[in-house]
Amino acid sequence: MSKCILLTGTAGFIGSNFVPYILDKYPDYDLINLDLLTYAGNLDNLKECEGNPRYKFIKGDIRNRELVEFIFTEYNIQGVIHFAAESHVDNSIKNPGVFIETNVNGTFTLLDVAQKHWMNKPFEYKENYQECRFHHISTDEVYGTLNETDLFTEETPYAPNSPYSASKASSDMIVRSYQETYGLNTVITNCSNNYGPKQHDEKLIPTIIRKALNGENIPIYGDGKNIRDWLYVLDHCKGIDLVYHTGKEGNVYNIGGRNERTNLQIVDAICKILDERVPKKASYKDLITFVQDRAGHDRRYAIDATKLETKLGWKADENFDSGILKTVEWYLKKYL
Repeated sequence: MSKCILLTGTAGFIGSNFVPYILDKYPDYDLINLDLLTYAGNLDNLKECEGNPRYKFIKGDIRNRELVEFIFTEYNIQGVIHFAAESHVDNSIKNPGVFIETNVNGTFTLLDVAQKHWMNKPFEYKENYQECRFHHISTDEVYGTLNETDLFTEETPYAPNSPYSASKASSDMIVRSYQETYGLNTVITNCSNNYGPKQHDEKLIPTIIRKALNGENIPIYGDGKNIRDWLYVLDHCKGIDLVYHTGKEGNVYNIGGRNERTNLQIVDAICKILDERVPKKASYKDLITFVQDRAGHDRRYAIDATKLETKLGWKADENFDSGILKTVEWYLKKYL
């Protein structure tokens, strides 16, 4: 008997890596992708799934309650993995309203429809719906910024600093409230910075590669010493799969790559690969330019993934050197 899962926002970067992986791994799953195709979503990312009879794309807004209710009823949705979010920090500084609307109100709509569709009353699931689960994908940015030595754990207090991270923190809290108040079976994953194929052109790593190949200045914020923990996107997808299927109800799991790098180290690593693969007279490193720092730019994020590793047995397959090589190769095909 096939089981229909609703995925939201999977025409975006992480989701479009997740869909082919899950279709391949679970032959008894039917997948519905609900995506508004805002600037970050692109159906070209899912070309390889188009002909698959177990995959269906619906263009629509997660805030549209009538549509979400229709999808739950029409396809008898038995699980939700919720990726859809406005996620670009710079955009959230310029236009915070959209982030609150999508990330807070959209998440609420999905939760509320799921709870009413799956449950008779608080803490009582309908027959045949006992296994239904709501998995919410969040970010390490909800924890704020770190000192030079600590790591974010699942117990780190929330201290979001940008309108984006505040909207994600709010949505996490609403998920938690549906778990506590109604007994809705939920899990939350908070991940560090993802990189890999299919990422939006404006993000840091694709921007470095694109600008370098075009011989343009490579812009780096401030002094370039902001630190991020980098996670290869397919490793993240495997973590989501594990938590959705085996994570403990009502729990939060942090997914991180244990690959801390400053932005300068990132640009150096990419320029080095490009110097070997597509050599020019001068090194690509000569194109690095420092630009005015982003407002409220968090200094350091780093995730402690011990809980996921010890409780569920997750392990990242890529380290940063192997992952960045695969990533650059993919973008070389795209940009050249």
